Amino acid sequence: MSEAVHTVISMDANSPLSPAVGGVTGAPSWTRVIGVFDLETTGVDVSSDRIVTAHVGLLDAGGSVILARDWIADPGIDIPDSAAEIHGVTTAHARAVGSPAGDVVEQIVEVLRSLLGAGIPVVAYNAAYDFSLLHHEAERYGVSPLRDPSPVIDPLIIDKTYDRYRRGKRTLSAVAEHYAVRLDDAHEASADAVAAGRIAQTLAERFAGLLPPRVEELHTRQIAWARAQAASLTEYFIRIGRLDPDERLDGGWPVR
Repeated sequence: MSEAVHTVISMDANSPLSPAVGGVTGAPSWTRVIGVFDLETTGVDVSSDRIVTAHVGLLDAGGSVILARDWIADPGIDIPDSAAEIHGVTTAHARAVGSPAGDVVEQIVEVLRSLLGAGIPVVAYNAAYDFSLLHHEAERYGVSPLRDPSPVIDPLIIDKTYDRYRRGKRTLSAVAEHYAVRLDDAHEASADAVAAGRIAQTLAERFAGLLPPRVEELHTRQIAWARAQAASLTEYFIRIGRLDPDERLDGGWPVR
């Protein structure tokens, strides 16, 4: 994918949009070419769980896939049945066809670093989970981790900011349905990544007059939005007894 990335980079992702791009005149220029990223893992603990499958790709302004790369890793530990039931990859299958986890982690980091280094934003739904787990995996295998990855776009953070009081779940499936974005194979890394990218583009159209025009500013604002959302959720969990009064949710973003 790296050579192909350089081809896309030559398109100049920061150039102004033509009026027809994305269907909305004046949509942020970052919607022209976006990276998408998703992990499926052995569990939900970013510090101890492992990568099982991963996807990094590129979408054009219309949401079509123009480049894609997928990985399946042998995580080196048993995949819990509860996780396998979600993403469909068992321990036996990962051991039979998966690449060594360290190699997979190194390759994912390399591709993401190429995209981010070129200024191409990378979309990840609930980005703090995927980027944090990747960070810990990189450290586990002696791979230089992504330091302060930027620019990153998190549709979850943006949706909760601009449609704060909407009732209902904010899972990827629920938000995709709300914004009429197709998601056929939830919890499959490539399907989730592509859907997240298309949601990000839909949000850019829906809130074109409110979002910062430059992706660098949007990245910075998401840091503050994530912190505020974590603080608000902390207060709610304390109020209903789910957290002790001295506990706090980590609002670090995109790596916690």
